[in-house]
Amino acid sequence: MKKNLIIFNPSLEDGGVEKNLYLLSNYLNKKKINIEVLTCNYDQNYNFDKGIKFIGPKSKFLINKGRKIKYIVCLLILFFNLLTREKKTLVFAFQANIYAIFIAKLLNTKIITRSNSAPTGWSKNYFKNFIYKFLIKSANDVVVNSLEFKKLFFQRFKINVKCIYNPFDKKFINNKIKKKISISFFNKKFLNILVAGRLTDQKDHLTVLKAVENLDENFKLKLIIIGQGYNKTVLEKFIKATNIGNKVKLIGYKKNPYPYIKNSDIVLLSSKYEGLPNILLEAQYLKKYIISTDCPTGPKEILLNGKAGDLVKIGDYKKISYLIKNYKRNKKKINKKINIGFINFKRFDYIKNCKKYLNIIYKNL
Repeated sequence: MKKNLIIFNPSLEDGGVEKNLYLLSNYLNKKKINIEVLTCNYDQNYNFDKGIKFIGPKSKFLINKGRKIKYIVCLLILFFNLLTREKKTLVFAFQANIYAIFIAKLLNTKIITRSNSAPTGWSKNYFKNFIYKFLIKSANDVVVNSLEFKKLFFQRFKINVKCIYNPFDKKFINNKIKKKISISFFNKKFLNILVAGRLTDQKDHLTVLKAVENLDENFKLKLIIIGQGYNKTVLEKFIKATNIGNKVKLIGYKKNPYPYIKNSDIVLLSSKYEGLPNILLEAQYLKKYIISTDCPTGPKEILLNGKAGDLVKIGDYKKISYLIKNYKRNKKKINKKINIGFINFKRFDYIKNCKKYLNIIYKNL
């Protein structure tokens, strides 16, 4: 008999959380678990294997609405769904964790939550933090995606959580990079740099642009930024004001970013906080030189405390400029770091980490 699992993710967007959600859902679907995805983004059903059911609203009106509206709609559906069903069900919340915990416990239903970004990025509101600290202890299990994250979680909320690294599917990446994509902006005679992530304050793309502007005017580089978000206008204004438009290109969201990673020399991450950034895993697997802010949490762990790439302080555009400028001069040292990262990549194995999720789910069903 199949076990019943509701995966609660009201707003499916274009980030690393969703990549992990798709991979894990498809894995669990093969393990005799009846998967029901509760979301307002039914348009993303093509990312899921056949047999996975969508129980959210099929409304085009809601697809492009903000998270708050989607949270409210899906929380109401979760409440009435759990209230009226007879079969035993487990909830696995990827978003709106605290609200989902409240509803699950109100209706005597077990719930697992997955926290996706470090506590540093959460609300500074004392009341919200108090409620979170109170309710998070009611979850049957809490999963985070880095050891540093686990440590910070305990320091802040005094509970032990489980660390499971993001499951990385090598076969999926290998198939994607085979597809031919025209990347005319990159130039073999230039240093090609890639940044990928939502255009938000969290990702702090302005630091990267400042680093480019800080370099000598004649320094030959091409920077592609993949992603969409509310900071697009701010970034465009900076590019125009500093006359770096010939070096930088914003290309929006790409369903297949992997050929861009493959054709880059450097992958940059300038975030203020993370969980375990997938772009760094992808860059490490594809043997790219990585420069990342030493933000909480993830980069330090992925880059083995600087042995597998270079870490800089948050907002330190001058150090990023320095590392870019000295790329060719330090190529031997950089290649050594790239190889160390690749050798230690087995930590993020797809099957190994999916099995850890499966064990937690079986324990609670």
